[in-house]
Amino acid sequence: MGSDHQVYTDSSFGIPAVYLNDWPDRYIHTNFDTPANVDPTKLKRAAFIGAASGYFLATPTANEASQIALFIHSRSMHRAIRSYTTGTDPNTIDGANQSRFHYWYEQTLFDSMGRFFEIPSSVREQQDKLFAPHRAFLNSMAPATPPRGDGLLIFRRNPAIKGTMSAFGYDYFTDKYGEERSRSIRLLRFQGVRGSGGEYAYEVLNLADGKRSVQQIRDAVSAIYGPVPVEMVLEYLRALEAIKVVQR
Repeated sequence: MGSDHQVYTDSSFGIPAVYLNDWPDRYIHTNFDTPANVDPTKLKRAAFIGAASGYFLATPTANEASQIALFIHSRSMHRAIRSYTTGTDPNTIDGANQSRFHYWYEQTLFDSMGRFFEIPSSVREQQDKLFAPHRAFLNSMAPATPPRGDGLLIFRRNPAIKGTMSAFGYDYFTDKYGEERSRSIRLLRFQGVRGSGGEYAYEVLNLADGKRSVQQIRDAVSAIYGPVPVEMVLEYLRALEAIKVVQR
C-alpha cells in the first residue's frame, strides 16, 4: 500500500499492474529524493523487465505458452499446498477459509493466462487432474460460515466515484464522512495477523462488486490479512454507503 499501483488496481479503474520496487531506498521521502540520486542502472533494469514481460506475454509461441502455463501450474500447486501446511489449521473455520481462498486465487491466476494466449488443452487437463484430489481435501475441511442476517447484504461500488479512499496525503473517506465519525469506524483501526486497517478497508471496497455478500467479503479479506469480525466489515460498508461510495 502507498505505491502508485494502489490507484491502478483500485476496483474503480482495475488496471493490471506489475509492481517493481527497490526497498529500502535511502533517499525516498527525504530532501535528497531528486532525479540526481536516481540510480540509472536500476531504472534501466526495471524498464527492461517491464517491457520484456509485456512483449513476451503478447507474442508467445505455442510451445512457450505451454511452458508458461506449466510453470504457473507448478507454482500454483506449491503455493496452494503451502497455504494449509504452514501454521493454518484446516479444521477451523478460518483455516479452511484461507486454504479455499488460496486455491481459488491460484486457479484464477492460471485461468487469467487466457487473456494473453490460448492455454493448451493438454495443460488444462493436467491442471484439472492434479487439482482434483486437493479439491476433495478442501471439501473435507470445516464448512464455510453461511451468510445470515446482515451478512447476506450485497453492496456494489458506485461507478461515478473513482479512486481509492486514501492516497498520497488525502483521505476521501475522512473528508466526506467526517473526521470524528471516521474515528469510530473500527475496521480502520483494526490490526490483523498480516495487515492493518487501511489494507482491510482497501480490499473491502475492491470486493464490493454487487455479487459478493458481506460475509463473502469478510471471508476474502480474512484469508488475505487475517480473521476480522463480519460486523466490522458491515460497519465500514454502511459508512461507505452513507457517503454514496457504495450502494446496496
